[in-house]
Amino acid sequence: MKQIAKRALRQLPPVLIGTLVIMWLLLSQSIDVGSIALGAVLALALAWASVKLRPLRPRLHRPLAAFALLVNVVLDIVHANFAVARIVLGLVRGREVRAGFLDIPLDLRDPHGLAGLAAIITSTPGTVWVNLSPDGKTLTLHVLDLQDEAELTQWIKTRYERPLMRIFE
Repeated sequence: MKQIAKRALRQLPPVLIGTLVIMWLLLSQSIDVGSIALGAVLALALAWASVKLRPLRPRLHRPLAAFALLVNVVLDIVHANFAVARIVLGLVRGREVRAGFLDIPLDLRDPHGLAGLAAIITSTPGTVWVNLSPDGKTLTLHVLDLQDEAELTQWIKTRYERPLMRIFE
């Protein structure tokens, strides 16, 4: 029985458990011992229940690259919020705001990396993930202010796709 419990605990994803505990503490707005214990129990239960639902397990090859990417994403989200606010408030100094669709060729193939890219792009104001081609090689985005397609394509590939490839592939 102990071996079964040990094997089950080894199958639980530690990143998911840690994230769930942190989310619980943020939602409960408390870091006392009881909240931490309850958060840990809930996180373990949810992670255990979700093991069968996730046939593919993510493997983080470079956790420090993930932290650096997270910092970049937070900074980009803050910057994009100000850029969208300027557009909404009409503070673009007479320049034309041109919304449009953009097709970006992808080299990233890992499903967890693609999910991360989708989360990054969709959480950044002014961009929305619209479609991934059936072969997984082309991403279509809607961009609120599409000025230079080549520059934005290069930005997404270097700022997000390459770090995600280092992290997951």
